[in-house]
Amino acid sequence: MFLHNKRLQYTVRVAAPNPGLANLLLEQFGGAQGELAAAGRYFTQALAEDDPGRKDLLMDIATEELSHLEIVGSIIVMLNKGAKGQLAEAVEEEGELYRAINGAGNDSHITSLLYGAGAPLVNSAGVPWTSAYIDTIGEPTADFRSNIAAEARAKIVYERLMNVVDDPGVKEALGFLMTREIAHQLSFEKALHAIQPNFPQGKLPGMPEFTNKYFNMSGEPNVRGPWNEGDAWEYVESPTPAVDGGDGLASVTLPAADVDVLEALKTRTMSDPMSNPITGADLGSGFMQGKDA
Repeated sequence: MFLHNKRLQYTVRVAAPNPGLANLLLEQFGGAQGELAAAGRYFTQALAEDDPGRKDLLMDIATEELSHLEIVGSIIVMLNKGAKGQLAEAVEEEGELYRAINGAGNDSHITSLLYGAGAPLVNSAGVPWTSAYIDTIGEPTADFRSNIAAEARAKIVYERLMNVVDDPGVKEALGFLMTREIAHQLSFEKALHAIQPNFPQGKLPGMPEFTNKYFNMSGEPNVRGPWNEGDAWEYVESPTPAVDGGDGLASVTLPAADVDVLEALKTRTMSDPMSNPITGADLGSGFMQGKDA
């Protein structure tokens, strides 16, 4: 059961309307790194979680992300307040109204016109939110690593937004949201490492002959470091195809009937390497009609 408290988790103070900034903030409302995606990710994980501690953690943070969605949405609506009234009542001439909501070349006029200067579930480019942003796979040692990365990406987006905001109240609220991303990362890190062992993810250990091999697959320069150097690593300077010792060719064992049918198909569709047919490109070039293209 969810109970909504009508007061925000953090007070929103917007100094003046700014439709362009509102459009940028949509990235954290309906974008891939936004609050709805985070809430959906943690909520779906919590539903399937059997460990009571992790389930409680995921539900707490999922619910907090919904409160962050409310904060971001409230800021967007406040920043769009002027545009909402102007569009609804047409108090300015058409050209002046367009310039007012278009700002300094941003696309805020799109969301203002389509969504009435509200807070739609789209990103800053107007792309609709999608559940494809939620990458839950149902294995906590994988999901919690994904959660840590998701919080890190959200923090970076908030930082970038703060760099373009000159409204002190908005910047302060974004700073709070950015800080909570750090707190969530810390919680997810602790929860991940409370599972021991937690690497490799899942149950199967992997093939020992390949687990600690590093293949130099991109040529010079060969940069060495702890990711491919040291006692744990076997560095393969010049890897050859078929590291398993086979011939490196794909093969399948087919029933005799399938072999005959495929051979017939191969014969029917075989290309003639000696042919040089006239093509549409030849006809279009003009040469075939005696014209110098």
